[in-house]
Parts: sequence; structure tokens; C-alpha cells
Amino acid sequence: MPPTRETIELPRRIANQLLEQALGAADREICGLIAGHAGQPCQCYPVDNVATAPQHQFQLDPQQQIAALRQMREQGQTLFAIYHSHPTTPASPSLADSEQMQYPDALYLIISLHTTGTLQLRAYRFIDHRFQGTNVHIGESA
Repeated sequence: MPPTRETIELPRRIANQLLEQALGAADREICGLIAGHAGQPCQCYPVDNVATAPQHQFQLDPQQQIAALRQMREQGQTLFAIYHSHPTTPASPSLADSEQMQYPDALYLIISLHTTGTLQLRAYRFIDHRFQGTNVHIGESA
């Protein structure tokens, strides 16, 4: 019997925040961090994308990333996920995503605007040197 796929619970307010950010910058990838508390996602930390080609790559602004991680630590939070958008491609990890992956224990969320009328949000973990899909349930939790 194959292993059961992990399911993460993402509060609707965070999912809506990610969608609003992505829609507000439809010509470039948006990115940021999601903090967790007691293993549950609780707060979004948008970070500027400083990639040289932000239309199809993301690179977290190092100073903002450090500041967000410091703020998480001060509030008793931990890194829950790293997110970014794909304005013109599906919500699947790209080769660049794999090559730039720096936090193998983090969850990766990808929001795609390459759809019509619906939010495409997928989650991945980096296991055995490749991204593997994780189920996402968007709920009403805090």
C-alpha cells in the first residue's frame, strides 16, 4: 500500500492573502514566508522578490527574509512554508525552483495565475532530492 499523502490545513485568510498578492503583481512572481505556531500556519510575511528575472524566478530579499525570520522567532513562531507565484505557468516546481531550494525541511507553496477563475495553489516538500506533492485543504481555522 503506498504511503498516505500529507494534508496541510491552510487558513482561508492566508490563502486569500496569497491570491491577492499574486493578482496584484501579475507580471512577476511574488514571494514570502508563512509562519507557523504549534505546527499550524498562522501568519504571512510577504518578502520582495529581488530576482534578476522576476517574471519567471523568485529570490527572497535577504534583509527582509532575515527580518521576517527574526520576527517569527521573537513571536514564538517557526517557518511553516515558503511561497511564490507562477504568473504564466502551472503551480508546479520549475527547474529553477529545484536549483534554488535552500530549506529542504520547509513546505513550498506555489500559486499559479495560469488558470481562469480559480486559484491554483499547490504544496510540495523536497524529499529524496525532488519535490513531492502534498494535499492542501483551505479551511476557516484561525
